[in-house]
Amino acid sequence: MKRNILKVDNLYVSFKTQTGKITAVRGVNFELSKGETLAIVGESGSGKSVTAKSIMRLLPKNNTEITKGDILYEDRSLLNISLKDMTEIRGSEISMVFQDPMTSLNPTMKVGKQIMEGLQKHQNLSKAQARARALEMLKLVGIPSAEARLEDYPHHFSGGMRQRVVIAMALACNPKVLIADEPTTALDVTIQAQILDLMKNLQKKMDTAIILITHDLGVVANMADRVAVMYAGKIVEQGTLDEIFYNPQHPYTLGLLQSMPKLNEDRSIPLLPIPGSPPELSTLGEGCAFAARCPHTMKVCHHFTPQDTVIETQHTVACWLQDTRTPKQYLPETVEAAR
Repeated sequence: MKRNILKVDNLYVSFKTQTGKITAVRGVNFELSKGETLAIVGESGSGKSVTAKSIMRLLPKNNTEITKGDILYEDRSLLNISLKDMTEIRGSEISMVFQDPMTSLNPTMKVGKQIMEGLQKHQNLSKAQARARALEMLKLVGIPSAEARLEDYPHHFSGGMRQRVVIAMALACNPKVLIADEPTTALDVTIQAQILDLMKNLQKKMDTAIILITHDLGVVANMADRVAVMYAGKIVEQGTLDEIFYNPQHPYTLGLLQSMPKLNEDRSIPLLPIPGSPPELSTLGEGCAFAARCPHTMKVCHHFTPQDTVIETQHTVACWLQDTRTPKQYLPETVEAAR
């Protein structure tokens, strides 16, 4: 069994706004093993990207605060180390690929120089060594005429090729963890498939652990070993890929799956969207955040926040329907009978 390389422990992140403090991440827990892909899924605003930026310590300083919890990388707290030490870890041991490659690339610098910068800083390579490694990485990610393209600027590349360059930059120093935040959303379907295949192949070669942040369950099905489903800043269900796709226990997870089109089904069968919208985080109180949209809501859902219930060894769900502590008088008759 592979050991954990990264652990997020009871993480809470708050934002200061004009209307008061908003808790965007509420008690998030997960672990990541070497060579594993963990997909974090959920609607926009569920806290996926905030969680990722917390790991990298890239949250805006003026209005954001990690109020509780810890992030452990190889048993070392990332929240208690100096900014200098964190800067050394970024890029060399933990790297991140963002949704829009142009936010990661400097438009005034040649891509070769941009890849070389990180190598010279983190790997102490000479200019010639860094250039050779940059060329190797461009070839590895499938950039045609790689040596000539070292001299090109970002705007000379298509969107898909720019994303390949960003992946090359992220993996150049052989990081142990790669965080990919919606890495293919801005790309067309064909290029998206190429980029995902590229990431899988590079992961096999380098044994890199990946946190894949996405709202696309099709991407999850092709990439993930384990899945964490987030809603309103909280992980509501977590398990292996098969457990989440074939034995979903949270009504929100089931709703996401039912709203995903399937190629092998009758096209006349309508998709089942999740009714309503995610809640305003500023108005969240006690109870389950999904209660207002859930078809199985009980009285207890409105008054008490559900805790994680273990379904299988790796499969957990935060839902009162699965919690053995739920008083019988709150349960729907069908659930009570199943007990």
